[in-house]
Amino acid sequence: MHEKDMATLLAEISQCRICRDAPRYGKALPHEPSPVCVISRTARIAICGQAPGIRVHNTGLPFNDPSGDRLRQWLGVSREEFYDPARFAIIPMGFCFPGYDAHGSDLPPRRECRELWHDRIFAGMPQIELVIAIGQYAQAYHMGSRRKSSMTQTVLDWRASLENPEENGRIILPLPHPSWRNSGWLKRNPWFERELIPELQGLVQKLTNNGK
Repeated sequence: MHEKDMATLLAEISQCRICRDAPRYGKALPHEPSPVCVISRTARIAICGQAPGIRVHNTGLPFNDPSGDRLRQWLGVSREEFYDPARFAIIPMGFCFPGYDAHGSDLPPRRECRELWHDRIFAGMPQIELVIAIGQYAQAYHMGSRRKSSMTQTVLDWRASLENPEENGRIILPLPHPSWRNSGWLKRNPWFERELIPELQGLVQKLTNNGK
């Protein structure tokens, strides 16, 4: 994708109001949309999570919360490196904060984003070599039938992701969500930080500018 085409796409995304004005699925978004994503023509890594939380919605900065702090620890990068679009594209499954459910938890990402934007974005970033698929929604889109019956089983099979890239050569590496609510999961699955995280950090170093 040429720089002019990318600028046009970003402008279209920033102006998107379909979930509020013409929702395709469920109720209309109850607040002003504020799409958050980072598209890059040079980054070799795409971080693909769920949807912005309220803090990200208010600041416009992806992963600007405790989950982002933990994710940066997993990646082994600083805030400055993380927010450098030459290193990382950041493409959540939903670009806007989806609101809360009846229990006060974040709703799932809006399905409209996936239908409208994701195929176009990734077609325009052929240089991406590693997709970090965080959580079940990103794994469903990026891994398709390769996803297992549960998020735990999908992440547990992470070595297969390294050994069998996609036809275009991309590695799709599944991770759990770095939310602090998943601290119990991490304690029950010590292999994740012992085995997967060192491999992840090695890939990040290899594919970012520091790894040249």
